[in-house]
Amino acid sequence: MNNHSLYILVVEDQQSIAQNIANYMEAKGHILDFATQGDQGLALALTHHYDLVILDLNLPVMDGLEVCKQLREHAHHHVPIIMLTARDSIDDKITGFTLGADDYLTKPFSLAELEVRCFALSRRHLLQTNDTLIFDQLSIDRKKQQVTRAGHNLELHSMGYRILTILAEAYPQVVSRSKLSQKLWGDDPTESDALRSHIYQLRNILDKPFDYPMIKTLHGIGFVLNVKSDNN
Repeated sequence: MNNHSLYILVVEDQQSIAQNIANYMEAKGHILDFATQGDQGLALALTHHYDLVILDLNLPVMDGLEVCKQLREHAHHHVPIIMLTARDSIDDKITGFTLGADDYLTKPFSLAELEVRCFALSRRHLLQTNDTLIFDQLSIDRKKQQVTRAGHNLELHSMGYRILTILAEAYPQVVSRSKLSQKLWGDDPTESDALRSHIYQLRNILDKPFDYPMIKTLHGIGFVLNVKSDNN
């Protein structure tokens, strides 16, 4: 499924968990560094260019939330962070996300799922740091706010451009209608017909003249970018 290795920092004070992660991830070809204390993990994260940090919440000297907060304040680039915790309360998750965590896994977790989450985050991060997003026939130049498909310039309205960019940045994840509305209009509710109308107009320009649709509706769930080269 994936054939590239990741450079990962694991900040975890429980040796058995760190060892399990090491055994699984290194066997898959990933390169790992380890820290057992929060301050030590922060120092490593600030001096090395990791693809990802796997960060335990309960750490000696400096806890995971403080490490996350300090990393977001002092790092010169955004490094994706997956938080690990034995606590599964919604308050912990909200605090973690507020301080800058990108994802969250509750112990005990599947090592296979951890690897999948690592790939998804590193890929999303790579997309978000590039000025140009490219998916098969589709190219989105975020600096110039220009979109082309199969070499043709697409004249999108600003709302259509925003919808397409949101779907591209979330890819391969599905974006729910409510999440899309929230990103477009914030907390001000809008008629569901408004979103439907914008999606319809976007499809007329992005999909209609071409050989297959790039916006896929998952009924009752939301929307996802349909990239032909990823389909089996």
